[in-house]
Amino acid sequence: MEQAVIKTPLGSTKIVGDKNGITSITVLDEETTISTNIPDDLKEATQQLQAYFTGNLVQFNFKINPQGTDFQKRVWKELLNIPFGKTTSYLELSKTLGDVKAIRAVASANGKNPLWIVVPCHRVIGTNGSLTGYAGGLWRKKWLLEHESPSPQQKLF
Repeated sequence: MEQAVIKTPLGSTKIVGDKNGITSITVLDEETTISTNIPDDLKEATQQLQAYFTGNLVQFNFKINPQGTDFQKRVWKELLNIPFGKTTSYLELSKTLGDVKAIRAVASANGKNPLWIVVPCHRVIGTNGSLTGYAGGLWRKKWLLEHESPSPQQKLF
């Protein structure tokens, strides 16, 4: 596995992957050295993330290869269907997956998403429209939702 760290508006971001795809994208809370040489297998992901943050990309299309249970992968695959600038609730996501009673399992799988931003777990909010837990911190979730808002001059939360 190769890795690189890039600078984003939300902090240093570590990208891990190989020729089979990107397995992990995580935001780091601690200061770390930014990579000066990006491995070839990570260049497309790096370029697309930078384009996303500058507002020039709304859908990622590089190869991903997240590692998890079959259920987690089903949840992550469904997250990919949430359009840029839109949100859904944990309850709606559970219904879409076919089991409204699985809401806690869906929320847990959402929280274990290894591909920050690319698999848009930040687009899942509470049924009442509130921001709910986010592994990267609620301030980052708020930033991402505002970044994707079709009306950037308005604040969502």
